Amino acid sequence: MFYTLSVLLLILVTAVAFLLITGRQALLPKHILTRIAEIQQTDIPSLITAGTGTAKNGDIEIFYQTISNDNPKGNILLVNGLSHPMFTWTQEFYQPFIDADYRVIRFDNRGLGQSDWMRNWSKQNAYTLEDMATDAVAVLDDLGIEKAHIIGASMGGMISQRLAISHSERVKSLTSIMSTSHYFDKTEKNTSFQFYRDMAMIYLVYRRNLQREENKVKLHVAIQRILRGKGDYEFDHETSIRNAFNEVRNRRGFHARAADQHQEAIRLSGSRYEELDEINVPTLVIHGTDDPLILLGQGKKYAEQIPNAKTLYIKGMGHDMPSKYLPQIHTAILKNIEASNLQPTNV
Repeated sequence: MFYTLSVLLLILVTAVAFLLITGRQALLPKHILTRIAEIQQTDIPSLITAGTGTAKNGDIEIFYQTISNDNPKGNILLVNGLSHPMFTWTQEFYQPFIDADYRVIRFDNRGLGQSDWMRNWSKQNAYTLEDMATDAVAVLDDLGIEKAHIIGASMGGMISQRLAISHSERVKSLTSIMSTSHYFDKTEKNTSFQFYRDMAMIYLVYRRNLQREENKVKLHVAIQRILRGKGDYEFDHETSIRNAFNEVRNRRGFHARAADQHQEAIRLSGSRYEELDEINVPTLVIHGTDDPLILLGQGKKYAEQIPNAKTLYIKGMGHDMPSKYLPQIHTAILKNIEASNLQPTNV
């Protein structure tokens, strides 16, 4: 017994030592920590000034915001990823769509933000991506929108695929970014070892004393930072810090169980591969070649199974959408959206 405990202790000490030696680059550098401390001393204005509403999906409330110029010619629904509030969709991302005369709608998925936190959630009564897709439909219903162009990132891409399959009558076009049709596909490697190692280091250092707002911000920013690719661009820590403080101070804060809820939804929903040929709207798949969370192979695999899907594989981009790549992303998405106008009206 003593020998067994000694071996286990040695393994644990070795694992921690390996983590400390190899994973230190995942920790926030001094200039970012300094900036967090500086911003913490300032007032954080709310990122929402108008255009908000709450949709009802049964007893579940889904908070949303609409942004547009006068008389928009169409609607774009943005679906965000796992445990990420709607501010993942920054103005830098959505403004070109406003300028192209579209109304943009972004919303908090169930489990976080100002939507229902699902406080009675457990694995015995867990929800699925299909349930989350019906939340998106509820937002469209609340706004009186028959059809919308759907743009989803990461888990939001998974939800968007489900929308295009199960609720095709509500979808005009589909853009799925840095996503997959089966995250737990055993035939494709899904996540890099480096990402798992870096996440372990971040949790070891920053997931402590989360009652303090600066620690919540450090955890959020550190996770965002390790999602970057290897391209020639810098992590936008300023936006990440300010968005995190906005979530903590001006809204309900980060829901600690959101990630567990969303991961279980992804697991329960399984594969969509055999249903992808049912997608009959103009579809664009965007993926970074250096995505550490959902590897490029997964993006390519599902793109090949969607009829006539267009692809944009961006060299150097990770599981993020930095300013450097946004012009080509915007151009590709708008081209895909305009392609829907060429479809017969009965499609």
